Amino acid sequence: MNPPVIELDQLSVRLAKREILRGLTGTLKARTIGLLGPNGAGKSTLIQTLLGFHKPASGTARILGYDVRQQAMDVRSLVGYMPENDTFVADMSAVQFVRYMAELSGLPPEAALERAHEALFYVGLGEARYRKLGNYSLGMKQLAKLAQAIVHGPKLVILDEPTNGLDPPARLRMLKLIEEMRDSGTMHIVLCSHLLKDVEQTCEEVLILKGGRVVQISNLEEERRLNQRFLELETHGIRNGFVDAATAMGCECADLGNGRLKLILGEGIEVRHIYQLAAERELQLRRLSQRRDSLEDIFLRAMSEN
Repeated sequence: MNPPVIELDQLSVRLAKREILRGLTGTLKARTIGLLGPNGAGKSTLIQTLLGFHKPASGTARILGYDVRQQAMDVRSLVGYMPENDTFVADMSAVQFVRYMAELSGLPPEAALERAHEALFYVGLGEARYRKLGNYSLGMKQLAKLAQAIVHGPKLVILDEPTNGLDPPARLRMLKLIEEMRDSGTMHIVLCSHLLKDVEQTCEEVLILKGGRVVQISNLEEERRLNQRFLELETHGIRNGFVDAATAMGCECADLGNGRLKLILGEGIEVRHIYQLAAERELQLRRLSQRRDSLEDIFLRAMSEN
């Protein structure tokens, strides 16, 4: 049985006498994991702790079964990291830089050069691999950072804001690469992004932080299978027990005021049943909109409930 991708066991981290991460506990097993939270939630600190840059004040974390405290070198050999900020040597060509990073990851020089060419072709920089990184566009720099993260064949790749600042075509290209990496089955991915659509498109599980604490771990695949459905109704007139009848059918109802209702449809209940119930109760429906639970709903609910 394969170990979980990430295990957090009462992980706490202090920086400059200030507690940044507070007793993080949880298990993440999916192929692709989204890391979410508002600014200052502790996302960057968690990433840097997993990479061994910060020592836990208490507790620990494990990556693919390896303890970040006791087996830091093993962890680093398994992980590739694409940082949010550029960390290039501007006068280096892309192939020199990616080869250098491959050697730092433990590959011998000849193998590192071969893998550097392969990685740059994979991300779409094959024709530009001999150009200096300082002359690259923003989109090309992001692709070069991705190439150096995967050049040594890691089991886990941590991507920190990989689509940050990209124009729409470059963003779609990056997301397609992430999906290809996910679907290849050769590596796990942790994606840290403030763009919920990117996480929802590529990830199967999310870890949500707030104030240095875990506020929710959600399996998006299970959420999609549950297919929880929402209706927003705008009504007119006396409701004549409509809400009680809908609740008895198996719906969850919330009164939003000004004649507006929010319903969560229970299993086996369709929109036509709501129309039938409104007709029976002689309630006028002026507007009905239907939507499904999204990552934005999950995120906002986690923020408000905690």
